[in-house]
Amino acid sequence: MAPTSETLTAERILEATEEVLRRHGPAKATVVDVARALGVSHGSVYRHFRTKAALREAVTKRWLDRTSEALAGIAADSGRAPEARLRDWLAALFEAKRRKAGDDPELFATYMVLTGESGTAVGEHIADLTGQLTAIVAAGVADGSFAAPDPAAAARAVFQATGRFHDPGYFREWELPGADDDFTAVTDLLLQGLRRI
Repeated sequence: MAPTSETLTAERILEATEEVLRRHGPAKATVVDVARALGVSHGSVYRHFRTKAALREAVTKRWLDRTSEALAGIAADSGRAPEARLRDWLAALFEAKRRKAGDDPELFATYMVLTGESGTAVGEHIADLTGQLTAIVAAGVADGSFAAPDPAAAARAVFQATGRFHDPGYFREWELPGADDDFTAVTDLLLQGLRRI
């Protein structure tokens, strides 16, 4: 039986939207396609998301939040040394972005378009990630393993310095020979710098 608007949730709409985007791409996917996939009227979808742009922004945020949530556990693990947390956090970010690009290239291409048109989702995602990095650097300052006078500034610098390994614009380089060695070299250099600031 087709779902009714009473059983329709924002999460179900986002799941269906992701599938529709995968099938049709961002240029051809419509709210009507999403509604059809759910077996409801497009008005039912609009009750949850007032515009097509709001729906696309929400699905982009959901996609980006998956990465943020996976990294949050590493950042918050106060039982581990900050240096190990920072190294693991950067490696997990690189791997998450690489996996998104390699495992589902059609959906990744779709999200490249969506993040380019995103209102606030990308900025919020970057703020969340640099906030997690700030917490790790601040923990290192607190225990004496890092000597960064401004943990937030150091975290932004680390994020920018590692951009080649998480900025989607570089996704074609992520599988090149030597990418892992380059990542390790950059991470080692950054950790050395944090210890000597």
